[in-house]
Amino acid sequence: MADLSLLQEDLPEDADGSLDFVSQDDMLTPLGRLDKYAASENVFNRQMVARSLLDTLREVCDDERDCIAVLERISRLADDSEPTVRAELMEQVPHIALFCQENRPAIPYAFSKYLLPIVVRYLADQNNQVRKTSQAALLALLEQELIERFDVETKVCPVLVELTAPDSNDDVKTEAVAIMCKMAPMVGKDITERLILPRFCEMCCDCRMFHVRKVCAANFGDICSVVGQQATEEMLLPRFFQLCSDNVWGVRKACAECFMAVSCATCQEIRRTKLSALFINLISDPSRWVRQAAFQSLGPFISTFANPSSSGQYFKEENKSSEDTSVEDKNRTRDEEVPEDAQIRPEDVPTDPTVSNSSVKLEGAPDPDIGAESPRKPPGDSSLPCPLSSEPHQEAASNEDDKKPGTCRSASRLEVGASAQDSAPLDQELYNSFHFWRTPLPEIDLDVELEQGSGNKLGPEGLEGMPEATAPASANITMATRKELEEMIENLEPHIDDPDVKAQVDVLAAALRASSLDACDEASEAARRAPQDELPGCRLDHGTAGPLMSEAVENMESALRYIHDDSDSGTSGGFSPDEERRAKVQDVVPQALLDQYLSMTDPSRAQTVDTEIAKHCAYSLPGVALTLGRQNWHCLRETYETLASDMQWKVRRTLAFSIHELAVILGDQLTAADLVPIFNGFLKDLDEVRIGVLKHLHDFLKLLHIDKRREYLYQLQEFLVTDNSRNWRFRAELAEQLILLLELYSPRDIYDYLRPIALNLCADKVSSVRWISYKLVGEMVRKLHRAAPPTFGVDLIRELVESFGRCPRWSGRQAFVFVCQTVIEDECLPMDQFAMHLMPHLLTLANDRVPNVRVLLAKTLRQTLLEKEYFLTSASCHQEAVEQTIMALQMDRDSDVKYFASIHPASTKISEDAMSTASSTY
Repeated sequence: MADLSLLQEDLPEDADGSLDFVSQDDMLTPLGRLDKYAASENVFNRQMVARSLLDTLREVCDDERDCIAVLERISRLADDSEPTVRAELMEQVPHIALFCQENRPAIPYAFSKYLLPIVVRYLADQNNQVRKTSQAALLALLEQELIERFDVETKVCPVLVELTAPDSNDDVKTEAVAIMCKMAPMVGKDITERLILPRFCEMCCDCRMFHVRKVCAANFGDICSVVGQQATEEMLLPRFFQLCSDNVWGVRKACAECFMAVSCATCQEIRRTKLSALFINLISDPSRWVRQAAFQSLGPFISTFANPSSSGQYFKEENKSSEDTSVEDKNRTRDEEVPEDAQIRPEDVPTDPTVSNSSVKLEGAPDPDIGAESPRKPPGDSSLPCPLSSEPHQEAASNEDDKKPGTCRSASRLEVGASAQDSAPLDQELYNSFHFWRTPLPEIDLDVELEQGSGNKLGPEGLEGMPEATAPASANITMATRKELEEMIENLEPHIDDPDVKAQVDVLAAALRASSLDACDEASEAARRAPQDELPGCRLDHGTAGPLMSEAVENMESALRYIHDDSDSGTSGGFSPDEERRAKVQDVVPQALLDQYLSMTDPSRAQTVDTEIAKHCAYSLPGVALTLGRQNWHCLRETYETLASDMQWKVRRTLAFSIHELAVILGDQLTAADLVPIFNGFLKDLDEVRIGVLKHLHDFLKLLHIDKRREYLYQLQEFLVTDNSRNWRFRAELAEQLILLLELYSPRDIYDYLRPIALNLCADKVSSVRWISYKLVGEMVRKLHRAAPPTFGVDLIRELVESFGRCPRWSGRQAFVFVCQTVIEDECLPMDQFAMHLMPHLLTLANDRVPNVRVLLAKTLRQTLLEKEYFLTSASCHQEAVEQTIMALQMDRDSDVKYFASIHPASTKISEDAMSTASSTY
């Protein structure tokens, strides 16, 4: 308050008068000074009063009456006619409220009685600045939970609803709607649904002001996520459809931007049948800005169709029934329960080639260049014909409830080499990529004579896996139509490398060939007598169709040649354009949405929609790929290759940052076939692209087969060369990745290929690179020393001594001390091994001619080495040698060396910053 006296308009001109005035001001109590300057005619004085209210409260916090008096004066100050004073006061309210909460015993109900009424009153202030500061204060108070729930319901929400009345000021109404939308996630579903949602729905239909409708559209997704699925579908969706067809393009653009959030709050059926068509309208909107926003949201919207069973992601849906929950629980593993809202990290995915097609589970927090996070579909969604589980079902074999609709089980699980009678149900269903990743097969009927001719019978496991209603003993089974068989073979052929898929293709091809033979008169006659839809269905399941058609399997090769038009069966040659187009059709998302997404690489889109549309396509591609699943990768392969060769480096950079995530989704086989060539191209690209693959080099290489992984050892050296030698962060990232890569390679590979790079980085010109490199060398010493035999570890230590410990340059010798310090701190070597191999060479540096080396040695010995128990308790010659070296350093001619050698270890601890500074001038 003393500063305020100098600003008063009637300040005495002479110095003595000024001193008298200040001394008089200091004699006033805090409340007296507050009253004096709050009544000043000088606006700036009153502003300073508002700014110093918190300090005044702290001065009088011990006296409850004085605190209440200050709060009462705040209420009077709130009536100030000057907007800047009111705005300054409102900026201090959150801080004052926090102080009152911390001192609530001394100031009971202070905020609710004195401050909150000011905040809500200022929401309708005539001055725009005051309104803005009050809105920011209200949101800050709600975020910090400083407003009681009762006050929110009785004091805040009613005021906001009143401000959005039809006769309210236009600007105030628009701002009030925005505040209601922003506070909804903070106040929760109950208050939002009771007090905010009805007025929000009215504002969505405001015919007079498009600004209000635009605010509603921009925040529509937030409201949907708060109120949940039922309220969204019943109350909000009709308004959303109206907003999407609004005559103002800005409203439609806002709808396109929040489409993903709205989709996440609806069920799968509405998402597929209604929202998809609505989104197609936005993509073809007359306004370029609307189309631009729609294409940016297309990938995220497609990701909302993700099937949790195939993508490995689950989330809790509020209206999911208990029956759906039970089915979902049966599809989970028994030993490790997966939370409904869990996201599984890529590192949890096994890298063993034998389980390469196992589940794909990605972490949500995404790298800025990785792509849109894929929202998940509820596991209990009844719209799926069969949940394609990506995890082995450990309960599938023994649980009787697995026979209910909505669960998929293998019809037969026969052990190799065991008879049908001795085969027992397995405790855990063995994984095969066909069963878990295939397109659900349509129900087809088998020819009864073909079954009899096979000479094979279903084993007990096969009978157990078949529902009783679908396989009666006396069923009259017929052949499937040629069209159905051809479609099934087309769906399976992309996965022909998998033995299980190949066996299924063999069966279907043989059935297709059998259906084309005129000799099967009885079968054809039976098919004509009994239409397929009138006979009991029999699903052609893996493990059951094989025994039934063993005779047809013998003709597998000719049947496959028939499919590829290499036989003389008289069929048309090759696939027609329609068949090729149909081969890319999938059933996960509406095909129209996928077609629009694939068209984002069309050069004409860049001219008519957005010049960066390809970058948006690349950004959301991992989410789309996860949604479609690896079984539909053929739909995206061509688009991915087009993006990888795009002329814009930003597009390629985006793919480079996400290629490791895509590798997790696709598995090792598809990664080796389709991603490795693109990855190799990125390695030779611009530095802006190379950094993307470098940052996740370990994440990508660990997914490759060990032989393929070793091929990259020869290319790691190339990362030392950059377009700009000043790009030291590139080399620092390389050192970070090499630390992670140590676990992927053998000791010989580490010594032959990674060691030279690490030693090179230890001599880098930039200290930050050297610091990481010292840690890299330390981890390398740990890895090689633990190998059996530790030959490479001894050789590495010998090279460290020769290259750095005896380096003619002082910077090399200083680097040797740093490496030794890292080895000690991280315990990369047992202390007895360190004392044997490294310490003798370290102690010889006590006579180094450069003081910087001796200073660092003194720090290392006193503050690092002597803290190890081995040197504290041992009476060996090593301890004696260390003590003698320290005594010599204490008598050093350099004062800094003497200081760090003499000081007690506990009195100061050198930091990396200090060490970095000491070694920053090579």
